[in-house]
Amino acid sequence: MSTSWKWPKIHIQKTKSEWTWDIIGYASYLGSVLFLMIVWNMLPDEVPAHYNAMGEVDRWGSKWEMVILPIVGAFLLVTMQIVEKYPEVHNYPARLNESNAEKFYLSSRKLVNQLKNICLILFAFIIFESASIALDWGSGFSIWFLPLTLLGTGVPIIVGIMKQRKIK
Repeated sequence: MSTSWKWPKIHIQKTKSEWTWDIIGYASYLGSVLFLMIVWNMLPDEVPAHYNAMGEVDRWGSKWEMVILPIVGAFLLVTMQIVEKYPEVHNYPARLNESNAEKFYLSSRKLVNQLKNICLILFAFIIFESASIALDWGSGFSIWFLPLTLLGTGVPIIVGIMKQRKIK
């Protein structure tokens, strides 16, 4: 492929799966922010601020540190939403051409959509768990949190790569 070739700009409607992921991701994230606002005055001055690989709290911090989670979540949401909106700027193999561009764009956009929403769900879960631990409502993360997080983000990437490899 010549370096002067411009990647086509193609408008592709959002799929039902993308809308479903968005509803789940946004609802989880917004629900966790609302939850944090509701329990804010009940939170003690110190809340879990960091977890080790076993899912145990290994640092406590000011409850104001919990505000970082929704801010980082919002930053990720906006950034990944922009990246999702412009699939023509994603990185593709040299075999991309005008006849297969739509398939590549859709595949790449769906992957970004899934990862964006999985991140929002993870942030929502961390907010809920951190507040729950601080309020003595639960024991916190289990040893399974890190492996499930790695699988939850890694599997869609591997599946996305495998799907793109099948595009002719």
